[in-house]
Amino acid sequence: MREQLEAQIILGILSNDLRVGQRLPSTRELARRYKIHANTVSAAYRQLAQKGWVEFRKGSGVYVSTRSGEQPLAGKLELDQLIAVFLRVARDKEFSLSEIQTRLRHWLALQPPDHFLVIEPDGELRRILIKEIEAATGVRTLGVSPDDCANTRRISAPDGDRSEATASADVLTGAAPVTLYSQLERVRAVLPHDTDLLTLRARSVAESLQGETAPSANALIAIISSWPEFLRWARAILVAAGLDVDALSFRDARERGWDKGLRSTAFVITESVTAGKLPAGVTARVFRIISDDSLAELRAYVERFFK
Repeated sequence: MREQLEAQIILGILSNDLRVGQRLPSTRELARRYKIHANTVSAAYRQLAQKGWVEFRKGSGVYVSTRSGEQPLAGKLELDQLIAVFLRVARDKEFSLSEIQTRLRHWLALQPPDHFLVIEPDGELRRILIKEIEAATGVRTLGVSPDDCANTRRISAPDGDRSEATASADVLTGAAPVTLYSQLERVRAVLPHDTDLLTLRARSVAESLQGETAPSANALIAIISSWPEFLRWARAILVAAGLDVDALSFRDARERGWDKGLRSTAFVITESVTAGKLPAGVTARVFRIISDDSLAELRAYVERFFK
């Protein structure tokens, strides 16, 4: 209730329904009006005062701050205000909602992309691809599964607890979609026919081992990932490179205790996401999934199309 009250007052100030210097209702009056506890109103007023939206005047009450017009607008409220002004002007000129929507879609389609969108059904792999693309290009990267594109419109970001979030608009808006070559047909089937889709190639065995020095015969090596396929992929590569399988410790980073005793290993082989979770002091060799050529193509795409 406190957050709702704060939001309503801020929107009132933004829309100029509540003017600078205007006295706001007293705590008791507002509590009676909305049938809420007076402490809730007091807490809302205190929060608004801390943020600079209102000010307390001793013995007089609470007023819209004379500085509120100078404060940076909070988050999405600024965008909401701009959209509200645009819609009001367009409707005043008697444009229908259908006409407004059509022209908005047209102009949104003309805008350059502002992020990559990884379309990949495997959630763990998707997070790795997002991490690698962001590291290589410096461009914000989100992710969805093919089913998400067609149905639920849920998007994922590369960081922990916020890895899944509901999108309020079409997930393709402002996106440059990318997918692994192995998923090309499946992804094509769920996208509009005129959507540009960038395909990624995986690194070859030779490319993965390039520049790597062979460890000593008695070295203990840990291979760690939260993506099971990485563990299988790494086993095949390392055995093909002549390493003794008995000297390899394979660990699933989704399991409890995966990080125990890592400091006693010569080094850890992992991918970009798990690398950021390793204990301090552990030597890591990070193997990328995306080929060098594909990353070079993404960087060239950024230079050409992103603005």
